[in-house]
Amino acid sequence: MALWSGVFPAVTTKLRQDGSIDIEWTQRSIDRLIASGVSGIIVLPMLGENASLAMEERETVIRAAKEAVASRVPLLSGLAEVSTAAAAASARHYEKLGAQGLMAFPSIAYKSDPRETVAWYKDLAASCGLPIMIYNNPIAYGVDVTPPILSQLADTPSIVCIKEECGDIRRVTDLYNACGDRFSIFCGVDDLILESVALGVTGWVSGMTNAWPEECVALFNLARSGKYDEARALYRIMTPAFHLDTHVKLVQYIKMAEHLVYGAPEWVRKPRLPLEGAERDFVVSVIRDTIASLAARAAPVRAAS
Repeated sequence: MALWSGVFPAVTTKLRQDGSIDIEWTQRSIDRLIASGVSGIIVLPMLGENASLAMEERETVIRAAKEAVASRVPLLSGLAEVSTAAAAASARHYEKLGAQGLMAFPSIAYKSDPRETVAWYKDLAASCGLPIMIYNNPIAYGVDVTPPILSQLADTPSIVCIKEECGDIRRVTDLYNACGDRFSIFCGVDDLILESVALGVTGWVSGMTNAWPEECVALFNLARSGKYDEARALYRIMTPAFHLDTHVKLVQYIKMAEHLVYGAPEWVRKPRLPLEGAERDFVVSVIRDTIASLAARAAPVRAAS
């Protein structure tokens, strides 16, 4: 099974103002990400409004993503279902559509206990031939794949990776101490990436990479190469925008960043609504400040060349 590494953006699903899927913009954004050096693509994550899309719409997104990716990097699909049977059926279906891996949520409607969580992921692994990244976000979903739980999944070869998003940076070391190098460990929180790389994560599932792929890939590579002075300087510029990735409205916030940086549509699927008023002004100011700071950082480089 594949051991993934590098920057894997959790890709937003581009929508028109009426809420319909904008395939042209979705494919254009994926091509932009790959051209900027990302190591993988994840469609239909939470950030991609997975739970708000009908199955036929998810099929459309995966097919369009496969066409846009064109085998240049691994293509993963988010998998978010309520029941074990539905998760297994979706896994098999996404595999037939061309997904090369799954980023698998726990049950999105039931807070499973440790025994049930182990069974959920083992049953999912048995249902298809795809490698699986566990999506561990106990803050949002109430299920925590702790080091002892992950250890119980070590004998399941197709479970290859965990996206760690519990918010406690100490968890990275605890996972390595419990499981060694059995799993790839990905940071799932944008404003913890530098700390996570210092502790040994192999990859990053990133939201703000949608807006700034070149800068996020550069940040990850600087840190992974041990160039922490340079990495810290870039991280300090990016962190105010990275903080937007941890908010309940991260979908709106990141789509707004994409809109301001390269013109992608900001529209979201109801019940989410577009930003307005003071909240919109604040988010726009953070993004514009980041754009300006990155431009100022790049100016001496351009002058030197």
